[in-house]
Amino acid sequence: MIGTLARSARARFVAGSGALCLAAALLATWDVLGRFGSASMAGGAPAYGETAHGDYLQSGYRLWLFGRQLGDGHLPWIDPYSFQPESPHQIGLGGWPFGLLMWPVYALASPIVAWNVFTVLAIAAGGWLACWWLRELGLGRGAALVGGLAFALAPYRLEQSTGHLLGPISILLPLALACFERGLRGSRAWHLGAAGALVSLPLSGQVHLALGAVPFFAFYALCRTRDRRDLRYAAAATVLGALGGILIQQAVIARSIVAGGRDFHALTQYSAHPLDLLSRDHVGGSEQFVFLGGATLLLALAGLVVLVRLRRWGIALALGVGTIVPAAAALGSNLPLYRFAWHHSFVLRYARVPERTLPIACLCLAGLVAFAVDRLARRWPGGAAVTVALAVAIVVVDLHVSVFEPTRADEGNTAYAALRSQGPGRLLELPVFLPGDDHGSVYFDYLMQAPRQRPLGYSTLARPAGDRAARGLWPLNCGVVGSAQRRLIAELGIRFVTLHRGLFRGAGRTDLVAAARAGLRGAGFRRIALGGEVELWRLEGRAKT
Repeated sequence: MIGTLARSARARFVAGSGALCLAAALLATWDVLGRFGSASMAGGAPAYGETAHGDYLQSGYRLWLFGRQLGDGHLPWIDPYSFQPESPHQIGLGGWPFGLLMWPVYALASPIVAWNVFTVLAIAAGGWLACWWLRELGLGRGAALVGGLAFALAPYRLEQSTGHLLGPISILLPLALACFERGLRGSRAWHLGAAGALVSLPLSGQVHLALGAVPFFAFYALCRTRDRRDLRYAAAATVLGALGGILIQQAVIARSIVAGGRDFHALTQYSAHPLDLLSRDHVGGSEQFVFLGGATLLLALAGLVVLVRLRRWGIALALGVGTIVPAAAALGSNLPLYRFAWHHSFVLRYARVPERTLPIACLCLAGLVAFAVDRLARRWPGGAAVTVALAVAIVVVDLHVSVFEPTRADEGNTAYAALRSQGPGRLLELPVFLPGDDHGSVYFDYLMQAPRQRPLGYSTLARPAGDRAARGLWPLNCGVVGSAQRRLIAELGIRFVTLHRGLFRGAGRTDLVAAARAGLRGAGFRRIALGGEVELWRLEGRAKT
């Protein structure tokens, strides 16, 4: 009877905590809920009559592509559409592991709805998994809930969920720690879950986060136990995570346009300033939005004091170091020690954005907050519910930021609908963007509407051949179609061109639209369809070389 009641209470808590975390996710995305089916949850970039650009399009494309490739019986990590035919077997990172889970959603719903569902569920799941980890640490239910909310609503994680996959992928860290804690209690099969979560960090493409998360997991394990068997499991998980990073380095990064690393100047553009850690204003770009909260930091400091006074040195050291080191690393070039490490560590030279390990600090802060609330609730049993409710209100008010804006999509574009009925041939989009220019992300939305191979694409890890093709086709933006461009059109098998007038207007170059049209006519193309700001052109006959 007692066992039945306990299981029933646990079930109610699991359901209740999930509902609360879902409510937090809905609060974080409140500004977009009214347009859930017609606008994407993203950063609100200007659209100019077309789909608005942003990394959310690349992320959504990767999730969509993973399921589509599986459904077609192909390798899910291969991108058969971008940078074709010059980059065969192009690896598209970002589909694992959520592409597998979102496969049925993308199959049943539009890309807009599927992306919005994914965003809300990922925020909620982050809070729920953090709550589970804190429960495994022995904290009370109320305190664990507060910690879960602190992680779910962490402003940097939310900002990195408006388009980048860093926010959603970071929920694998509390999953790894929760599985490890469960493994410490004798259920050693859970260590496999920790290893799976850890290796998924680099395999998802979030290699920079893995650079911090993998060693942090090893450090956390050393702080939590001296049992040799458990430490061997933790070491195995750490090795798997490191091997996953090496695999991505060798298979993708080493063959890309950043194979030699990045310039230090690029890092200075993304480095946060110390005051950014306490400011909720977007003074710099989205990467420099590293607000950690005011009251939340004070609660976390109180939690650290609690752990020290209780002589829980191990967890105090793990959470303290896990907070300070990533927060300091976020300062990048503004931190002399990071500058020294960058110049003497070849691994860091591939990292353009030093804030990418900050989700580790967000999770550790959430843990410290939970310990502070747990201590207060235990010292005041009669008012524990009031303590928890007050802590929930403080965390929500302190961390709540409005980073999601309804972002326009151009669903059902008639030009791309016409393209679907056309015969074989590759597609070129104008204007041409270099692979690292995020304005090229717009084409991902239209690619999902009419899947077709194209010689260009958007990826900071594109192969050099893709970059050369983009530079060779660049003169078409100005209507220049010389012998080199004609030869490329023929060699790449380009038979269709979509001219995006909105993107020309967004770049402030509407004067080039007429020139681009004239160039297409001169190359033998004829306009066959119009969809809003998008024109579809088809090559009539063979391009002259």
